[in-house]
Amino acid sequence: MSYIAKSPWVVHYDGSSCNGCDIEVLACLTPMYDVERFGIINTGNPKHADVFLVTGSVNEQNKDVVKQIYDQMPEPKVVVAVGICACTAGVFRECYNILGGVDSVIPVDVYVPGCAARPEAIIDGVVKGLAVLQEKRDNMVKQVDEPAETYEKEEAEASEGEKSPEEEAAGETEKDQEGGKQ
Repeated sequence: MSYIAKSPWVVHYDGSSCNGCDIEVLACLTPMYDVERFGIINTGNPKHADVFLVTGSVNEQNKDVVKQIYDQMPEPKVVVAVGICACTAGVFRECYNILGGVDSVIPVDVYVPGCAARPEAIIDGVVKGLAVLQEKRDNMVKQVDEPAETYEKEEAEASEGEKSPEEEAAGETEKDQEGGKQ
C-alpha cells in the first residue's frame, strides 16, 4: 500500500517554546502553502493520526502528555520534531525544568531544524516522514507475511512422506478389502 493511497493524518502538539514554530505550522494550513494539496490532514485525535508533529521542547510538565499522545497513536507512526527547540531544546536548554528535545521522551524519525522552521521545511519534513511511514508499513507487512510463509514451509516439509488423513483412510480400506479376500 502506498502512503499516497491514504491521506496521512497529522496530530500537532506544541511543547515549551516561544510558539514561533507553532505559528509556522499554522501557516502550512493557509492557502499560500496549502498542505492539504499533498493529502495531509490535520486532526486533533491521536487515535486517527499517522504523524506526530511536535514543536517546542519537553519539560517536566508536558513529558507525560507527549508520551500519552505517542502511545495513543496506532502503529505504524512517525514523529517529526519541528524547530530547534523540538530537536535539541534550543535556547531553553539550560532552563531548570527543560528535559531536552522530543527525543529525550519518545523516538523521533525526522528532524526539521530552524528557529523558527520555515513552512516549506515543515512540509518537506512531513513528506520525508511519510516515506519513513511507508517503510514502517512495508516492514509490518513483511513481519506478518513471514511467519505465515515459514509456517507453510515447515508444514510442507513435515508433510513430505506423511499421508493425509484421507490417504490413510483409503489405505486402511484397501487393507480391509485385501484381508477379506484371503
